[in-house]
Amino acid sequence: MSSEANERELEEGIVTDFKNRMTYGSYLDLDKLLDAQHPVSQPEHHDELLFIVQHQTTELWLKLMIHELGRARDLLAADDLREALKPIARIKHIQDVITRQWSVLATLTPTEYSEFRGFLGNASGFQSVQYRCVEFALGNKNEKMLSVFRSHPENLAMLTAEWERPTLYDEFLRLVARRGLSVPASILERDVRLPYRETPELIPVIKEVYENTHEHWELYEACEELVDVEDNFQFWRFRHLRTVTRTIGMKRGTGGSTGVDFLQRALSLTFFPELYSVRTEIGR
Repeated sequence: MSSEANERELEEGIVTDFKNRMTYGSYLDLDKLLDAQHPVSQPEHHDELLFIVQHQTTELWLKLMIHELGRARDLLAADDLREALKPIARIKHIQDVITRQWSVLATLTPTEYSEFRGFLGNASGFQSVQYRCVEFALGNKNEKMLSVFRSHPENLAMLTAEWERPTLYDEFLRLVARRGLSVPASILERDVRLPYRETPELIPVIKEVYENTHEHWELYEACEELVDVEDNFQFWRFRHLRTVTRTIGMKRGTGGSTGVDFLQRALSLTFFPELYSVRTEIGR
């Protein structure tokens, strides 16, 4: 009878009295979460909500990515490479989600964005402390970025802690050394606050892993997982670049950068250079 009426009956066991019970909304703190979108345009522009939600959801995924990067590094430091591959795999899926969601923001036309962009002042994704934490955790350390957060002590402390912590690649290469391979001392003893730079002497070590996969299978698998992470990050950077290009053209960014040109230069940054350079040497 209910199917004919296009209606589904509630099953007898479904809970409907939540007077003294946790609810879906209270567990997720939805009252606070769904009340965190505050358009600033006057009059309020219809498309500003899209812009806000896009960036807020990205920040939630970045929060989870930071959480997983911390877990992966702890496991690598504890010599548990197999277990460390799980959070790395999860990071790859997060990257896929935040890259694909650029397509939603790309529905915002230049005309629509221009109608509320001026209300944003100097607010810019450049100021995302979580994004900088992810970059630092993966190896793109930049001490100058700390100055962006000097007016926000909590964010400065968060990024400073990440700046002083070994990167994902640092922890992986330390593990490789503990597995008996000849990782150069300059890498193992490097100042982890500096951006990671390619060390040619490491390439033969990585080549040994790739050319002896049966002996070094876990290391080989981890190298390919790290390459996936870097590729995914570059896909994200490129999608960001293209979305900005189609939305504001060659205008300067709200945060003061040159916009597209500044984003273009980020594509030359790398996290795990030897994992790419080794491909030229394999088979020679």
